[in-house]
Amino acid sequence: MVKIGIADTTFARYDMARSAINEINKYVSVKIERYTVPGVKDLPIAAKKLLSEKNCDLVIALGMPGPKPIDKQCAHEASLGLIFAQLMTNKHILEVFVHEDEAENDVELARLADMRSREHAINAVKLLFEAEKLIKDAGKGKREGYKDVGPVRL
Repeated sequence: MVKIGIADTTFARYDMARSAINEINKYVSVKIERYTVPGVKDLPIAAKKLLSEKNCDLVIALGMPGPKPIDKQCAHEASLGLIFAQLMTNKHILEVFVHEDEAENDVELARLADMRSREHAINAVKLLFEAEKLIKDAGKGKREGYKDVGPVRL
């Protein structure tokens, strides 16, 4: 059976994992393994453990960095760690970060976190079960959590 790992944080102000799990369950029947850590810099090891120790086929790493420069730096460091974990395990880790300053208020932040989590959950399903659908979307200007911007043409 296919297994999807969900790594999330207590620092996030929205339960992004719940949104991702609900969305995955709409499309496929898979085992879901959840691992919650304190903050975004803890996500790389959580993702690697899900892939290596829990034998997940793919991980969705969910985080909500704060708005300050140090938060941006921590998010960048976490991002690098997630890339390294992918290379070490030869498996996909979908980084799903929602920066607190992407939204003007808490309602918009919650909507963005929910939609980005759900749309990346669909991407995870496509990667595992329908990779050809991603090929059809190549170059289309897709955006998770926001309206798609569309392609540019010559």
